[in-house]
Amino acid sequence: MHPIRTLASLLTSTTVICALAWPLPTPYSDGLGTAAFAQTKKRTARKAPPKAVPTSQGLPARTPFTAEDQAAAKVAGIPDARVWGDDDTEFARVLPAGTGPWLALSGGGADGAYGAGLVAGWTQAGNRPEFTLVSGVSIGALIAPYAFLGARYDDELRQNILEITAADVFEDRPTPESLMDTWPLKRLIERRVSGALLAEIAAEHRRGRRLLVATTNLDAGRRVIWNMGAIAERGDDKALKLFRDVLLASSSIPGFFPPIQIEVEANGKTFQELHLDGTVTAPFFVAPESMFASGAKLPTKEIYVILNSKLAPDFDTPERRTISILARSIGVALTTGLRAELLVVTTGAQRLGIDLHVASIPDTFRRPIRSLFEQDYMKALFDLGIEEAKGGAAFARRTGALPDLRPNSP
Repeated sequence: MHPIRTLASLLTSTTVICALAWPLPTPYSDGLGTAAFAQTKKRTARKAPPKAVPTSQGLPARTPFTAEDQAAAKVAGIPDARVWGDDDTEFARVLPAGTGPWLALSGGGADGAYGAGLVAGWTQAGNRPEFTLVSGVSIGALIAPYAFLGARYDDELRQNILEITAADVFEDRPTPESLMDTWPLKRLIERRVSGALLAEIAAEHRRGRRLLVATTNLDAGRRVIWNMGAIAERGDDKALKLFRDVLLASSSIPGFFPPIQIEVEANGKTFQELHLDGTVTAPFFVAPESMFASGAKLPTKEIYVILNSKLAPDFDTPERRTISILARSIGVALTTGLRAELLVVTTGAQRLGIDLHVASIPDTFRRPIRSLFEQDYMKALFDLGIEEAKGGAAFARRTGALPDLRPNSP
């Protein structure tokens, strides 16, 4: 992956959002260097609301808490809001009532345009299932509510993939906790995630369906799975804020974007946990890995996984600059984690007799990008997803077999 494409992918992991659909638009690049990023920085510079930029010394001190407090922590008033994503017993609490198919949407930044197009193309093909469980991580978390609610959101999904800009996601200035400020994304989520949207999700939750989003608890160093339908069912302002915060946290790239504080209670005290990008601990989420290893039964016979990424590693020579090396290193780590998780899930599904269908961006897609959020790139990737879904090609490449993870480069 070229550094600019990797950085674009990372930056737009949060990108996503637009008009009731969180499609992610952005880069794939071959040989662009950092020039495209520099051009994008100029175009996305934007004045923040009047305020002084805080310093690290100016941040309020965190309320002290212990590992025991963390283990007992709950969201006040919403006891079923979340579970540990690496705990079999806890995960059993959020399993759906039905036994229909599941859908897992991975992270991948701007490459999420592929997943959004695939979901929309599935509708056009006339064979889109109603999933009893939909899970999302990072950009996948932003797409997941609309994949969960169904085809009536497809038009918004397409429209907004073509309209998103970097200025809708971040401002190129550091905060005490990150290299960039995501106040634009926070505002966009607030505008798009409404009480009406939560009411629709809550209604589906009451039918026994489940919408799950993964974040990484930075304090515990563990994956957290948020039961978004249970949060939506609460239906008040607190639930609306938490729902929005979870989506923002799941897309908060470590170091680039600030972590999100989520308030919890335990042992008579109130404190704030720090949550960030779910891909740190879950490139995509189906179930705790230990459930596959132990042979525990899952209430489904069919699982679909959409990987907003290529699987084969790409050759690249990053520039000897901090931003290029950091972006390349994170990109390599994320791709490696994705491949490892896919192997675990594939072998586990085979052991449990579950049909696993996996779609990923084909290695043949090599359209260059000139800047973050380039419209032509986003449209090409979205259209690719649509055509693969309509033609039945997306899941045909890798269904029911161990994935081919051989390198794609010299």
